[in-house]
Amino acid sequence: MKHKIMTLTTALFMATTPLVTSANQVKAATTTNKQTEMYNFVRNTFKKHHVRGIVTVVKDGVPQTISYGYAWYGKRIGNGSSKVVYPTASLQKVVTAAMVVQLINETKGTNKEFTQNTKISRWYPNLKNADSITVGNLLTHTSGIMATSTEIDRGYNYSEDNAIKWVINNINASSSDEIGNYHYNNSNYILLTGIIKQVTGKSYEENLQTRIINKLNLQNTYLYQNIPKTMTDPISYYSNGGKNYQNATYLKKSLVSQIPGAGNLFSTPEEYYKIQVGLADGSILSKDDYYYMTHLKSKVINYSGGLYLYNKDNIKNAYGSFMGQHFGTWMQLTADNQNGIVMFLNQTDDNENDEKDVGYEILQHIKPNTFVKR
Repeated sequence: MKHKIMTLTTALFMATTPLVTSANQVKAATTTNKQTEMYNFVRNTFKKHHVRGIVTVVKDGVPQTISYGYAWYGKRIGNGSSKVVYPTASLQKVVTAAMVVQLINETKGTNKEFTQNTKISRWYPNLKNADSITVGNLLTHTSGIMATSTEIDRGYNYSEDNAIKWVINNINASSSDEIGNYHYNNSNYILLTGIIKQVTGKSYEENLQTRIINKLNLQNTYLYQNIPKTMTDPISYYSNGGKNYQNATYLKKSLVSQIPGAGNLFSTPEEYYKIQVGLADGSILSKDDYYYMTHLKSKVINYSGGLYLYNKDNIKNAYGSFMGQHFGTWMQLTADNQNGIVMFLNQTDDNENDEKDVGYEILQHIKPNTFVKR
């Protein structure tokens, strides 16, 4: 009887195995069909809006990277080439903020201990209003700093230290608003870069490598000066609906070196998505640390720690560009990182809202009535 039961069981298993395989094949085919449809939709959307670039689309937790057009038209290097890394622009700010939160945790109980409430005069005694500005004010753009010209190329290749010195002098020579009022300003995050160096005794570059790149095993994420000779950053182009690949330009080292911690990080959309995931899964920050970073006491709008939060914190959003350089970067993801986009454009009409219109069409296609338009 025992032998017969085993034989019957074996027979049943053999009978059902092809059905399981068939179900897996159907599932794989369905996934392929969905990704093909998304691929075509994204490329048609880019084409309709006369933009070029690359986007990692995340749907139900599965990332898919889709590119369109050339990263370097003259050399016919396509967007999506393994040789290309893209400027993240202001999407870098959350990385800088995350490293500051790491240091807040690491310095507890030491003579270097600081919090979001610590006055930045500890590191910048000669900076105007530094005895009233907190670390949290820098992280939420509520320092009152209104100094401009951080993205006007001054034609000089700056070290981290020299870039920070210039920013201090620029702030001291500029008018300021009351502390507590929101003014988005690169200077805040450049000052945070200097705090990271003073607390650790190591450059922002070294901290980025050990705290972010190594922890996530990123292979294609660099500060501008470290992009290998075998790689390239893209050329950017302008189109207002007419001809493509007009007014070619590129990011000069002199310009990018002016904004350490606020716009000198280059990556791919796939790797930047990994960074977003790492912000709350314990790789970079824990969930509690992520909450701390995005809910600082000094926040007065929905911006904190490099991100805008919407829809009861269920959506995170960040946009970046370089003035007049035709680049546009936009990230919008659900809080659980299961749906959304990381989009790097290298041909635009230099209009933020037009660029976001492109992304929003894709977002609506991923998961309708979930995301924000701006």
